Amino acid sequence: MKTSEFYPNFKVFHELMANKIREILLVASSYDAFIIEQDGSLASRIINEYSGLNLSQPPRITRTGSAATALSILRERPYDMVITMPRLEDMNAFTLGAEIKKIRPDMPVILLAHGSQHIRPEAQKFEGIDKVFVWSGNSDLLLALVKNAEDRLNIEADTQRARVRVLILVEDSPVYYSSFLPLIYKEFVRQTQAVLGEGLNEEHRLLKMRARPKIVLAENYEEAEQLYHRYRQFLFGILSDARFPRNGRMDDEAGFRFLSQVRQEIADLPLLMFSSDPANRDLAAAVPAAFLDKNSPNLLAELHDFFLTHLGFGDFVFRMPDGSEVERASSLRELEKKLTSIPDESLWYHAERNHFSNWIMGRSEIVLASWFREVQASEFTHADDLREFIISNIHALRKWRQRGVVTVFKKETFDADVMDFVKIGNGSLGGKARGLAFMSTLLQENAGIFERFSEIDIRIPKTIVITTEGFESFVSENSLHRFARESFSDEEVLAAFLAGRMPQWLARDLSALLEQVHYPLSVRSSSLLEDAHFQPYAGLYDTHMIPNNHPDPQRRLAHLQEAVKRVFASTYYQGPKAFSKKTGNAPHEESMAVIIQELAGRSYGKFFYPDLSGLAQSHNFYPVSRMKAEDGIARIALGFGRCVMEGERSLRFCPRYPTILPQFSTIDDILANAQRFFYALQVQDYPDELTFDQNANLLRRDVDEADTEEPVRRVASTYRPDEHAIRDSATLPGVRVLTFAQILKYKMFPLPELLSEIMELGKKGMGCPVEIEFSANLAGSEGKKGAFYFLQMRPMAGNIDGTEVNIDEADLDSALIFSTQALGNGIHKRICDIVYVRTESFQSSATKTIAGEIGRINAMLAKEDRPYLLIGPGRWGTADPWLGIPVRWADISAVGAMVELRNAQLSADPSEGSHFFQNITSLGIPYITVSEGGQDFIRWKEINGLPAIQETAFLRHVRLPSPLVVKIDGRRSVSAVHFSTPPSADGIQSSRFKVQD
Repeated sequence: MKTSEFYPNFKVFHELMANKIREILLVASSYDAFIIEQDGSLASRIINEYSGLNLSQPPRITRTGSAATALSILRERPYDMVITMPRLEDMNAFTLGAEIKKIRPDMPVILLAHGSQHIRPEAQKFEGIDKVFVWSGNSDLLLALVKNAEDRLNIEADTQRARVRVLILVEDSPVYYSSFLPLIYKEFVRQTQAVLGEGLNEEHRLLKMRARPKIVLAENYEEAEQLYHRYRQFLFGILSDARFPRNGRMDDEAGFRFLSQVRQEIADLPLLMFSSDPANRDLAAAVPAAFLDKNSPNLLAELHDFFLTHLGFGDFVFRMPDGSEVERASSLRELEKKLTSIPDESLWYHAERNHFSNWIMGRSEIVLASWFREVQASEFTHADDLREFIISNIHALRKWRQRGVVTVFKKETFDADVMDFVKIGNGSLGGKARGLAFMSTLLQENAGIFERFSEIDIRIPKTIVITTEGFESFVSENSLHRFARESFSDEEVLAAFLAGRMPQWLARDLSALLEQVHYPLSVRSSSLLEDAHFQPYAGLYDTHMIPNNHPDPQRRLAHLQEAVKRVFASTYYQGPKAFSKKTGNAPHEESMAVIIQELAGRSYGKFFYPDLSGLAQSHNFYPVSRMKAEDGIARIALGFGRCVMEGERSLRFCPRYPTILPQFSTIDDILANAQRFFYALQVQDYPDELTFDQNANLLRRDVDEADTEEPVRRVASTYRPDEHAIRDSATLPGVRVLTFAQILKYKMFPLPELLSEIMELGKKGMGCPVEIEFSANLAGSEGKKGAFYFLQMRPMAGNIDGTEVNIDEADLDSALIFSTQALGNGIHKRICDIVYVRTESFQSSATKTIAGEIGRINAMLAKEDRPYLLIGPGRWGTADPWLGIPVRWADISAVGAMVELRNAQLSADPSEGSHFFQNITSLGIPYITVSEGGQDFIRWKEINGLPAIQETAFLRHVRLPSPLVVKIDGRRSVSAVHFSTPPSADGIQSSRFKVQD
C-alpha cells in the first residue's frame, strides 16, 4: 500500500457535504409557529444548536403561513428544504408536498407534526413528503432533521469520494425516530469532535467533521435490505428496532431476521437492537448484537456506552481472551506505543475480531481502517510480524497526516516524531515560514512526486515557528521598542536584547520542546517582510546553528534562548533598517517570527553536515550554450549552504543540462574554481558557552581535512598531478577535487531531475519565478536512504519593468561601459557620481579594507541623497574576500547601479543566488557584469580623466556635471552606460560589436 493512500489529501474533505441545507422555508400557521417557538424563535434555537456543537453555517429560516404563498416563493427564490406543519388554511400538507415536488422534485420536504394523532396512516407513503417527524419541544430535532436531509443528499458522492462510513437506523415509528435520531446525531457529533483533535489544527478538524458517518433511516424490512446491500462496503454499524413492517405487515422478529442475516455476512460489524419489550434482549443475544431498552431511564447513557464500546469512540481497551483488561489507549499515538508491549494473546484476540479496524474507523481514518479489515490476522504466522505490520502502518498514517498541517504547539499533545510543522503562539508565521508552510501544502497536493522519486525521502525538515507574538511579547516586556525608531549600533541593540528576559510562556514552551527534540537545530529569522515578492530582505537577519546535545538540559535551553534573542535583535540592526529605508518600509512596523528547524545532515566524527546544500532558481540570468533562461540554474556545495548564499566557491549547473559546466571547461579551470572549503557544525568537544559572535560551532573546514569522511568520498574526484588529469573517483591517491561528478554525470542521486520538477511546481504555485534553498544526504554505506530537504522557497528577486529599451550603434559610440551580462531593465538618469576601485592599486588581500572605504563614501553620499555608480573587481557582497569585495548592504545602501568586473586581476563566476545579489536585484538596481577582453568594455581612459572629489588608498570618487545615462535592455541582458552630454572625443574609437536582436 502506498503511503499517499493512507491519508486522503485535505482537499478531499473540502469536496464532501457539497449539498448543504442553507435556506429553509417553514410553512406553518401562526398558531403552529407559536407552539414551536414558545421557548424562542425556531431560527434562534437551530443557531444555538449549531454553535453549541461547534458546527458551522446554521441554515436560515423563512416562514410563511400560506401554502399558496409558499409555492409562489419557491418559484422565485431557491430554497434547500421545506418544513411544513399539518394545519394549513388553504391546502393540506400532503397536497402541498406534491405541488412542491412538481417545482423542485429533489428538494427535501419534511412534515413536522405535533403528535402521532396528526399523521395520516398513508403519510409516510405519500409522494410529496420525504419524512415525517413529530415535534415534542426538543430543539435537538431541528439539528437531526437538517443533518439527516443533508446525509441523504450527499451519501452517494461522499461514499465514493472518501469512503465515508454509513450507519443504518431501522425504525418505523415517527414518534420513536423523532426522539431517537436526535440522540444519535448529537452523540455522533460530540464523539467525532472528541477524537478528531489529535495532532490537527482547527481548520482541519472542521473539515474532517464532514467525513463523519452518514445516518440513513429505513422504515421497513425492504428499505433496510436495500440500504444494506447498497452501502455494504461502507457500513459502520446498524441500529435496528426489533419490530417493524416486513412484506407490508408488522413482523415482531423483523429486526432479528435482518440483523442475523447481516451478522452471517459481516461477522464483526457493530449491531444494536432496541425495543420497548425487554424480552427481546434474548433475541439480540442470539444474533449476537447489543441491546437497548427504549423505556430505560438511562437510554442516553446506554447509547453513549454503545458508541464508546462498539463504534470506537472511547479508549481502546486491550483485553485478554478471557475479557480481562491489560491496557488502554486514548489516541493513535498511545495505541502505537501500547502495541509494542501488550501480550501476544491480546494482540491476536483483537486482530482476529477487527477491533483495531473498528476503533480506527471511529476516528475517520477510513483508508487505514479499511486496509486493516482487508488484511486478515490469519495471514501472519508470528505475532511479531503482525505487531510490526500494525505499528508501522499506524506510524505511517500519523506521520503522513501531518504533512501540510500547521499544528499549534501544546505540551500535552506535541509529538516530535510525527509533527512536522508546529507553531508556538498566535501571531504571524512571518514570510520565510509562510513559504515553508506553502511548500509543505504544495507537496501534499502533488503527492505523485513522492512516487516518482521513491528512492529518496523528500521532505521539509521538522519545523517549529515562534510566531510574531513571541517577538512582540519579548519587546514589550523588556521595553525595547525604542530600538526600532532610534539610531543604535548593532552592538548596542544586541546587548539590550541579550539582557532581556524571555516571556514566561515562551520559555516554558521552549523547555517542553527540548524535552523531545535532541537533534541539531537551525534558528532562523522569519520577519513579516522577509521573502516578500520583490523585497526579499535576504540574509539581512541572523541565523544560528546549535548542536542541541549538551548533557545538561538547562544548558541546551540557554543555547536555544540566546539564539532566539539574537534573531530577535537582528530585526533592529542597521542593515535591515537601511534596506527598509530604501524600500519605503518603516522599521518600527517590522516584526519577527523565528524558525527553529531540524538541521539536515549526518554526524561524521565530531562534525555534523549534509552531503550538499544549494540554491535553485527557476530563471537563469546568464544562460550559455544550449541553456535557456527558463531552464533555471542551481548552485551546490559540500556541507552547509553558507558557501552558496554568501558568494563563496560553489558549483553552478543547469538542471536540464547538468554536464555543461562552463567553469569546469579545462583541468586548470576545475582546479581554480572548485570548492576548497566547506561549513560543518561541531557537535562534540565544544565549550559550554557557545561563541555566537563567531558563528557558534559552525566551522569552516578544508576539504582535505575531511578526506576520509563519507560525503567527500561521495562527491569528490581526484586530481593526479603526474597525469595532469582528474579521475571521477575518490579512492585513488591524489588531491581531492569537488566535482560532484557522481551526481551530475553518473546519476547516483536524481538531483537535476528533482530540482527541475520542484522548480516547476514552485513556479506554478507562486505564479512567478522562484528560488529554493535545499540540502541533501546521499544514500549512505550503512544503508540509509537518500534524502532531499526543502529549506526555503521565495519569489525570485528581479524588479523588471515593461519598458522597451533599445541599445543601438549610437549608444555604443558614446558608451563609457558596455556589457552583455546585465540585470534590470529601463533607463536611469539620476547618477552623477562614480565610485570605483583603482585598478593600479587593487590587491586581493585588501578587499576587506576596500569594503570599509566604500562604506564611508556611501555614508556621505547617502546623507546627500546622491545615488552613485559603483565599479569593482569580482563578486560584490561575497563572504570570501579572495573572490570579490565583502561589502554588506549598509556599506552600499545609496548605490544607484553596480558594475562587477571580471578581468585578469580577479575572474570569479558572476554573482547569482547569494543573499546580497537577491536584495540588489529586488530593488531594481542595475547589476552589470563586464568581462574585459571580449565584447564587454570599460573606457578607463575616460573615467580616469574625470576630476576626483576624493581619493583613498584603493578608491577614486569622481563627479560629473550632468547625469550618466544607464540603459539596460532586459530582454537581451545588454547594457550601455554613457554621458548624457558626450565628452570631447579625443580619438574615441567606435566599438566593433554589433548589437544583435
